[in-house]
Amino acid sequence: GTENDVFHVELSPDSKWVIYSSNQNDVDRRHIWRVQVEGGQPQQPLSQGETIEWSPVVTPDGSRVVCLGSTATSPAMPYALNGGGREMIAKQALPADFPSGQLVTPQQVIFKSEDGLTLHGQLFVPKNAEGKKVPALVFTHGGPIRQMLLGFHYMDYYHDAYAMNQYLASRGYEVLSVNYRLGVMYGRDFREAPNTVWRGAAECKDVVAAAKYLQSLPQVDPQRVGLCGGSYGGFLTAMGLAKNSDIFKAGVDFHGVHDWSVFLTQRPDFGNLALRPPDLEAAVKLAWESSPDAYIGSWRSPVLLIQGDDDRNVPFEQTVDLAQRLRDNHVPFEQLVLPDEIHGFLLWKSFIRVYSATADFFDRTLKQGRQIGDGVLSSF
Repeated sequence: GTENDVFHVELSPDSKWVIYSSNQNDVDRRHIWRVQVEGGQPQQPLSQGETIEWSPVVTPDGSRVVCLGSTATSPAMPYALNGGGREMIAKQALPADFPSGQLVTPQQVIFKSEDGLTLHGQLFVPKNAEGKKVPALVFTHGGPIRQMLLGFHYMDYYHDAYAMNQYLASRGYEVLSVNYRLGVMYGRDFREAPNTVWRGAAECKDVVAAAKYLQSLPQVDPQRVGLCGGSYGGFLTAMGLAKNSDIFKAGVDFHGVHDWSVFLTQRPDFGNLALRPPDLEAAVKLAWESSPDAYIGSWRSPVLLIQGDDDRNVPFEQTVDLAQRLRDNHVPFEQLVLPDEIHGFLLWKSFIRVYSATADFFDRTLKQGRQIGDGVLSSF
């Protein structure tokens, strides 16, 4: 079916079995499965339930399958699989004071974009939110060919992003992490959706749909919705603020792309393009119209821009240029620049610094309604 994709494939030492992770029967999680190379027998689940497993390995003697795994409230750890269940290996390596009891279990939510596309997300509801009107945030992952899960992620950057969403929930924000079109595990049509990226940025509709879903919830204050994300999620954050400041009242943009047209003109290999005039001129125009920089005139909401100045994925000048455009148009913004840091942040202290700054920024703008400085620059 379209909601059944395969990831993390491993061949058993005797070459008789293929072991893999899949979202079969559990679309927003991953479990370990196996299937015979020959024999025609149906695939068999080796793990299941409200857990997540990935990167299976079969021991040399073929007696055991081990993997990495997590839950909604416990981080990645090694596990041995046994009869559909799993047993943690090296339990002593998990800190005894890891705050699992303080974390929330995100809810699977399913809603539609304005053009009818079905979207999945993970909703982090802060504890003791009932009976209150709390501020809310849309989180957009990077990639964009990723899928956020109902638990700690299998990739380090998104493992940390999941922890950030938990942290923001602990600070009283209702967070919706949206799996917008272009991501894996929802079928090829979803993954290769038309009119996306620099060809129209149709995925921005999904971010707006996530915000409207949040606004429909009784415990959410519809006038205090923000958004944040990194890399491609930073692009979507900037697009949301630039085009929909009436919905998004504040945002935090981690190392996002702000002008696609620069990539087409300065990097002819971008996206395996082989464009020549007049196709190149038309593509550059479309790419510009699919970029946040094109909508500075309607951008009103405050933003925190975060990037390492040694970013090898998204050029640092993308943030420098956006900052100048925001300043020229009197849009309130702040900057946090991390000297010598790269795109994915090398240092633990960098993640702690930027996540703390994110929560502080939303506290000041969404909770307290305070004005922020014009282009205040912090470095770390």
